[in-house]
Amino acid sequence: MASALTAIPPVVVVLAAALATGLAGDRRRLGHLLAGLTTGLVTVWVWVVPAGTHLTGQLFGFDAVFFAVDPFSRVVGLVFAFIATAAIVYSWATGAKCKQTAYALTYVGSSLGAVFAGDWLTMVVWWELMAVTSTILVWDYGGKAVRAGFRYAILHGIGGSLVLAAIAWHYVEVGSFLFTAADGMVGTVPQVLAAVGIGVNVGFIGLHAWLPDTYPRPHIAASVFLCVYTTKTGVYAMYRAFPEGHLMIAYMGGAMAVFGAAAALLQNDMRRLLSYHIQSQVGYMVAGVGIGSALAQAGAFGHVFNHILYKSLLFMTAGAVIYRTGEENLKYLGGLARKMPVTAAAFTIAALSIAGFPGFNGFVSKGIVISASHYTFVKGPLVVGEFYTLELLLLVGGVGTFLSFIKFGYYAFLHGPYEGDPVTPAPRTQQVAMVVVATLCVFYGVFDGALFSLLPFDVTDETVVAHVYHTYTVPHVIEGVALAVIGLVGFAILKKPLSKVGRVPDVDAAYNPLAFYGTRAVVHGVTETYAAVDRVAVAAADRAADVRADPTMLSRYRANIGGSIFILMVVLGGVLAWLGIV
Repeated sequence: MASALTAIPPVVVVLAAALATGLAGDRRRLGHLLAGLTTGLVTVWVWVVPAGTHLTGQLFGFDAVFFAVDPFSRVVGLVFAFIATAAIVYSWATGAKCKQTAYALTYVGSSLGAVFAGDWLTMVVWWELMAVTSTILVWDYGGKAVRAGFRYAILHGIGGSLVLAAIAWHYVEVGSFLFTAADGMVGTVPQVLAAVGIGVNVGFIGLHAWLPDTYPRPHIAASVFLCVYTTKTGVYAMYRAFPEGHLMIAYMGGAMAVFGAAAALLQNDMRRLLSYHIQSQVGYMVAGVGIGSALAQAGAFGHVFNHILYKSLLFMTAGAVIYRTGEENLKYLGGLARKMPVTAAAFTIAALSIAGFPGFNGFVSKGIVISASHYTFVKGPLVVGEFYTLELLLLVGGVGTFLSFIKFGYYAFLHGPYEGDPVTPAPRTQQVAMVVVATLCVFYGVFDGALFSLLPFDVTDETVVAHVYHTYTVPHVIEGVALAVIGLVGFAILKKPLSKVGRVPDVDAAYNPLAFYGTRAVVHGVTETYAAVDRVAVAAADRAADVRADPTMLSRYRANIGGSIFILMVVLGGVLAWLGIV
């Protein structure tokens, strides 16, 4: 059974399906049917393949594990494959072309390749392909998405280069790329390089601006794919680099939870708001990885699983609104609950899930991470009653999440009548995709044991975790309801000031112009240097021709040549001295 399942790695099947989907051309039904069946089969493959299954070989002359199944890769790969199927159904309903869905499938395949890789070298190959394929998916829409895609490509190119440098240095330290050769990145420099490089993908504060800059730009179906893979593959890679956690990574996760939620609250563009909340929610995952305990890591990967469900659902509901109204700005929407009841219901479920309200899947996984921050992590410099520093950051992020989605729901579905053209419900196939994902958000919230069975550690076993976790205890439920009440009261107080907020600049307002003018200066310097060298070469050739025609002219140039050589030696000596070579 195992040998049959490993005969053809799933990533190969997905990439082959991407090619076939692209070749389907205008036959949208055939292309999307093939794509959906493929990812559906891969979902089943991930579910049934035995743990420990792997395929080894050589890559660039080094030992490699092309794919390996363990509890961490399985839970991520499972939700990656499933949500790809739902997103393909949604894409069909939005009128997406086969070409776009083919690009999306290559993105999905690259992400699966990275997650199931058993060594750093294989992972970084898929990591870079993931960046390339996601960029192409953004570019495909044209218009403003093209420039956003270029900025996305540059930043992820830098991040990927840092990850590659970390892996190379790690190899020098360990002598192997295999994950089994060492527990995470070895050496201070590789750890720093890996943290920053992977930090681009997960949206570390200061490296996050590509999220709200890129994800609102492409086709609405493309956004559903994009919101899933890059950041969560980053969380997986962060775990591989720091399997025992790291204090600074944990606190960065807490800061991301607060910053992303606060920034989202100030947005009026629906997909821009949702993009900031990717950063906020990934913050909980990063915090779990940083804490490093079994409970925290289980919570982090449980939140990866749950987040992909409710975040893709949120982008589906926002896309359905855009599809029917053509409007992205919350200020110009309203009253759509009566016009689009299924979409409104799906949004409500997704919003309660991301906010962590009892009865929904986000409540389960967020609760695990927050409990880990209290019971298995340091208290930190700020302690308020029984709440510790990281725990407080995660709770504040939860309040901000409630505020943001109360705002979203109020202005999109409740506030006043919609004054645009008549609106009809979302297409039936869109509704099917949304209902299926919404059902899972409720299922994993009510039947928490189903989620626990997917996690890499059993959070209910005292021999496995330092603190046994139970979801529906009175304190946990009170905490979840209290955050919701604070959010409601806070929105009532902040509603008027928030309605006056326009577009709020982010750090990209500084580094986008810096990158533009800096790149232009580099290009200008290179072209001018080339022109100067060209002039010198042409002059030297002319003089050589003169000397050949009249050898007596050599004496006229001898002094100039000697002076030039002297100046060149002085400059070269200065450069070498500055570099510390001489």
